[in-house]
Amino acid sequence: MRQVLSDSLRTLFRQLAPAADFCSLRFVEETSEQLAVRQDVLQPPSADIDRGAMVTVVRGGGCGYAATSDLSAAGLKEALARACGWADASARRALVDYSRVEPARERGSYASPAPSRPAPSRAQLIELLLRESAACRIDPRVVDWQASVWQVKTSQRYLTADGADLEQQFQYLIPNLAVTASHGTDTQTRSLGGQYNGYCRQGGFEVLEQAGFHGAGSRIAAQALELLAAPNCPSGTMDLLLMPEQMMLQIHESIGHPLELDRILGDERNFAGTSFVTLDMFGHYRYGSELLNVTHDPERPEQFASYGWDDEGSRAERSYLIRDGILERPLGSAVSQARSGMQGVANARASSWNRAPIDRMANLNIEPGDSSLDDMIRSVERGVLMDTNVSWSIDDSRNKFQFGCEVGYLIEDGERKGMVKNPNYRGISATFWRALKAVGDRSTFSVMGTPFCGKGEPSQVIRVGHASPACLFSGVDVFGGE
Repeated sequence: MRQVLSDSLRTLFRQLAPAADFCSLRFVEETSEQLAVRQDVLQPPSADIDRGAMVTVVRGGGCGYAATSDLSAAGLKEALARACGWADASARRALVDYSRVEPARERGSYASPAPSRPAPSRAQLIELLLRESAACRIDPRVVDWQASVWQVKTSQRYLTADGADLEQQFQYLIPNLAVTASHGTDTQTRSLGGQYNGYCRQGGFEVLEQAGFHGAGSRIAAQALELLAAPNCPSGTMDLLLMPEQMMLQIHESIGHPLELDRILGDERNFAGTSFVTLDMFGHYRYGSELLNVTHDPERPEQFASYGWDDEGSRAERSYLIRDGILERPLGSAVSQARSGMQGVANARASSWNRAPIDRMANLNIEPGDSSLDDMIRSVERGVLMDTNVSWSIDDSRNKFQFGCEVGYLIEDGERKGMVKNPNYRGISATFWRALKAVGDRSTFSVMGTPFCGKGEPSQVIRVGHASPACLFSGVDVFGGE
């Protein structure tokens, strides 16, 4: 962020702030660049810069907000007038008396981890992508392949008329590589992190090493070819061992979205659905087995959705949502907490300056257990290990689900056998997590995430993080692609 601009904006905002119970400004500037190579051809580079501010006004019990990319005095004055108009209009119709929601008034700064090495030049990055692309061409049956690196830098400044001042600087890196192989009527794709760019993290280009990007071209291509020759996944009720790349989506869809408090309160019903979770479940409902421990953890520095404060200025802290299988706390920010009378977390988040913050999962993690991967495999008489999501379907209450994975491995009599293709499984959130019978230790733990979580009207696509060990479930309905 341009410090001169942000400081002058602070002065201007406080000069123009209207008489109100509360008034805030959230400034966001984001730059991004994406480099991609497909089939050894460099694609047109993509570069973006986006900058603007959202102002919020609370008075008379109503709340109004307005966004503007015009950061001049005239632009801010016009936005504040619109926000005041909406606050006054909503005062008689609001679901909650916003003047009774105590706003956060903090000062401070937060930043992503500093890069551990100098950033490569654009030419060096292109050379890396071309090299990994060329390494994918190990067989004529490889029909499509691509590699990309996406860099994002975000600066935010949150101000209130009565003194809050928060500055946050984020740096993200999102690598991706995918290979498709085809023979006859069969086509198989294998990727690094899946279609949701799972190996995304905060930090510099050390993320490429953490994701195993160097040398991934030939490795991923070989797995795609191996899938062509693999038998279909067997069908039946059996044990299921999920690796972190698939656990990421399992956590996201069947824990994250069901626990978002605005969804539980009905706000998302007309667009993204409701939740099978109800307010009276918290404090006693058995969400999973005693091995299930889930945290909202915005304090893990390298994870994709770590931050110091949410977009309404509330301090972010690590909290248990599920402890020893019992549901304790929802993903509800300050307004939802006031509406429900429940304690939540700092997760009012907006995808950009022109969107209002709503309840969004951030880093939602399963805490490691004490089982090694070998121990979990040895405990399985018959089952399948699955990795990397390729398809998903879940009902509008986030309860009944069906997921498909890129790759599976048959487990029989405590030994991992050969690869199987088209592995799928289905279940019900309300009972699936109770079938959790082993949780991997830290040696199986991986930090994952996705840039593409969608929710809200108007739509918001936001960054989330999911760190997890490998997890073993019993009695799961598994089926193949035939």
